[in-house]
Amino acid sequence: MVDHVRLQGLRRRVEAQRNDIITFLREICAIPSMENQIRACGERIAVEMERLGYDKIFWDKMGNIVGVIGDGDKVLLYDSHIDTVGIGDPDEWQWDPFEGKIENGILYARGACDEKGSTPGMVYGLALARELGLLEGYTAYYFGNMEEWNDGQAPHAFVQTEGIKPDFVVIGEPTKMQIYRGHKGRVEFKIVAKGKSAHAASNYLGDNAIYKLLPIIERISHIEPELGDHDFLGQGRITVTDMEVKTPSINAVPDEATIYVDRRITFGEEPAVELQRLRAIIGQRDDIQAEILVYDDPSYTGFVFPLEKIYPAWAFEEDEPIVKAGLSAAEVLYGQVDTGKWDFSTNGIYWAGKAGIPSIGFAPGNEIHAHTVLDQVPLEDVVRSTEWYALFPAILRQTLNGARQETKL
Repeated sequence: MVDHVRLQGLRRRVEAQRNDIITFLREICAIPSMENQIRACGERIAVEMERLGYDKIFWDKMGNIVGVIGDGDKVLLYDSHIDTVGIGDPDEWQWDPFEGKIENGILYARGACDEKGSTPGMVYGLALARELGLLEGYTAYYFGNMEEWNDGQAPHAFVQTEGIKPDFVVIGEPTKMQIYRGHKGRVEFKIVAKGKSAHAASNYLGDNAIYKLLPIIERISHIEPELGDHDFLGQGRITVTDMEVKTPSINAVPDEATIYVDRRITFGEEPAVELQRLRAIIGQRDDIQAEILVYDDPSYTGFVFPLEKIYPAWAFEEDEPIVKAGLSAAEVLYGQVDTGKWDFSTNGIYWAGKAGIPSIGFAPGNEIHAHTVLDQVPLEDVVRSTEWYALFPAILRQTLNGARQETKL
């Protein structure tokens, strides 16, 4: 394990940088980065990485900010999305959502929880890891990306266009300072019904597209007990989340209606099978069609990376080396912690779900505050997480070496 002297040195260095870490978080939260407009926030992060001596800082083709530190053979990547959802109704906020406020040691601001709260610890932690000899054997990346609108797209594009595929990933979505090791996946569908327009006064001459979807919506609302279940990830879920209608006017029978369906999938559930489930509900008819959505919106740089909106479930067992290393690093620093899972989706759907890269999550904050007007993170945990991000590479190296020795035996 890491010796006591080095551990105490790490704690002293983090404590010495406490004010810088907190100021850095407040400043990136103060920069709006909604709807994938992350350039200004990324530029502020780049300034901090340059000040801390990162070896290389660059923007990938999609427009994500990347910092590189170390020169080892293994590639370790810390993933933190730096975009946020919007603020909604400004009147719902009791303080400026970007300036935020600090009360009882908690920072309240848009993105504090989801997920700018992990960026300071990651950026400072990797710099401290090299300074204290904890990064030996690794080339480490900080990946500040856009994720809110299509999780998994940014890492998928990064690997495919930049040709950099990490060996291990730590995801900075909020985990309450625990080690998270998976979550359900999802598939997004749309169901489109075609009808025939007519004046509302002569509605008998039309064919109302909305009415065609009503029995389908009703059936979907009752099918959850039929869905898959998993001991760790939990039960699959399905929700009709939106509806769009095309009609000549509000005094006319609509000739087209669309519903959108969010289907949270657990292990053993396949997107193609779930599409067939919806088509079976629709039945054999030409006027209603179901399909999997495709995301092809350009990023703020104009970069387009089309993907079907399929997000695989993933999980690693507690005896997986990366999970063991995450737990060991936390135990050394804080005492015993638990493993867990996210209820929502993360970039892990690509790193682990599609690419099969060993991945875990660790970060301050609780996901129940994500996307709310109480978006928040405990500042003490932001500072303390820096210790974990710095220590983790060394503990992972020791864990992997131990696993190799056990294999030889």
